[in-house]
Amino acid sequence: MAENTHKLEILRGLIKFKSNTQKIWGVLILLSIVTTVEVALGLSKPEALLSKFLGLKILNWIFIILTLVKAYYITWDFMHMRDETKTLRRLVVWTAIFLVCYLLFIVLLEGGYVFDVYDTGYMKRDF
Repeated sequence: MAENTHKLEILRGLIKFKSNTQKIWGVLILLSIVTTVEVALGLSKPEALLSKFLGLKILNWIFIILTLVKAYYITWDFMHMRDETKTLRRLVVWTAIFLVCYLLFIVLLEGGYVFDVYDTGYMKRDF
């Protein structure tokens, strides 16, 4: 670990806590609020958020962003990445970004091929 003490703050220092127990409850409440917003939006599906933006519904973009916020805070606080060295944090983040980009490339490439097969019939691709 980079330091022997844990940082008792969330939201980039906006909210500070006196103990680790208070911080755990604070992060739990933050994640619960984000999850509640996701569930409420998923159940109500407001008409204003069903229009398209960059190929996806605005509601889907909101879900993606809120999911990334939750993943960030789970990793940052519960997996104690905030207390690690800068090099280890970057190693973990850049590896995850590389793998996500690679998996997206595979999914899009294969999805395009499957679409072409169903759209035009049998199609042979020379790799």
